[in-house]
This record gives sequence, C-alpha cells and structure tokens, in this order.
Amino acid sequence: MNFDPTKSLSGSGDQSATHRTYMMLRRMIVTGVIGPGEKLKIEGLRKRLETGASPIREALSLLTSDNLVERIDQRGFRASPISRENFEEILGLRCALEDMALRQSIAKRNQAWEERVVLSHHHMTRGQGSGDEAFEDLHKAFHMTLLELCEGPILRKFCSQLYDLNIRYRYLAGQSDQYKRRDVSSEHRDIMDAAISGDADLASDHLLSHYRKTGAFLADLFDGTEFS
Repeated sequence: MNFDPTKSLSGSGDQSATHRTYMMLRRMIVTGVIGPGEKLKIEGLRKRLETGASPIREALSLLTSDNLVERIDQRGFRASPISRENFEEILGLRCALEDMALRQSIAKRNQAWEERVVLSHHHMTRGQGSGDEAFEDLHKAFHMTLLELCEGPILRKFCSQLYDLNIRYRYLAGQSDQYKRRDVSSEHRDIMDAAISGDADLASDHLLSHYRKTGAFLADLFDGTEFS
C-alpha cells in the first residue's frame, strides 16, 4: 500500500494543525498503517508526523470519541483493538441504520439525486486503479450519496461513522484470496440500479448482502488469527 499521511479521508484546503493531525492519524488507523492495539506514543508520533505534541494529544482525544483510539489508564493511548464481537456489532448497526436511511432516501428520490448516485458510482468505478487512499474517498462518497436524502443529519452521521469503523475490517478481509476474486463492482452496480429504479426492497437486499459478504470472508480470518 502506498500511503501518504498528508492526504485526508475527506475535505481539503486550509486546516488547523489539530485537524490535519487528526485526519492523518485517522487514515493511518482505518487503513491499517497503525495496527489494532498499537500503542500511540506522543513522541514517536511527533517525529513520524512532523508536528507538535499538542495537536497530537488533541487529535488522539478526538479519535477516542470516534472509537478508533482508546485511553490506557488515563496515561496513554492505543489504536482500538479489533475482534469478532466488535465487527458483528458494527455490521449489525450498519445493516439496521443504512436499511432505514436507504429506504428513506429512495422514498424521497428525485432526478437530481439519481444523477448524483450515477455520477458517484462512475467516479468510484474509474477510481478503482487510483490507489487505496484515493479510492476509499470515492467509495465512501458513493455509499453516502445513496443515503443523503434520508430524514435526519444524525442518522447520516451515524452511518458515516460506522462506515469508517468498518474500513479496518474490510482491509483485513482483503487479505483473503477468495475476497480478491469477489465481484465488488457488480455488487455496487446492483445496489445503484435498484436504488435509482425506486425498488427499496431490492436495493436494501443488495446493500445488506454487500456488507454481509465481507463478514463471511472475515469469519475465516477470525477463526485462525488472534488480534490484539
């Protein structure tokens, strides 16, 4: 993986030192550059990210709120561990909340939304060879565009946060040879086609199946591997 810690998962332009540091650390954690359970020492991160200690402390506190970082006895930090139970909780919440959000979004669909869904799908498809970090932004944009007409900002926020928590598990699933043979492009296309046609039941079925397939690939990894 070619990783550029100066890139953010979303947004650009002038950012405060804390926000830049937050985005760099967040990307490193969700993409596995910083491993699950890895201790996050201020001095080491200061040298690694070439920034001050204060922005790092503030960024780690923010990431604790995101459930991507844990405090250790109030003295230090570590990247949140991963586990089968944690993944199953994330998966269950994603399926429940995104089913709700997608159905609401489809119920309020209009031509402008349909065009945005198609365009975001097009950008994602074209970006598949652009590298993990660039593609991740396009991939999330597609999924969030599907949900953007749902009724409330809190629901959209929760769906966005759960997406980010799931990324680490998807990178793990990608270690499976069978996962690499998975036709993810077809899965995305099926979700899009059903959504813009207004078939909420079919779109939801495709979306939830899309998420649960990742869980199936992870099951074998959890059975054979211990994660800290």
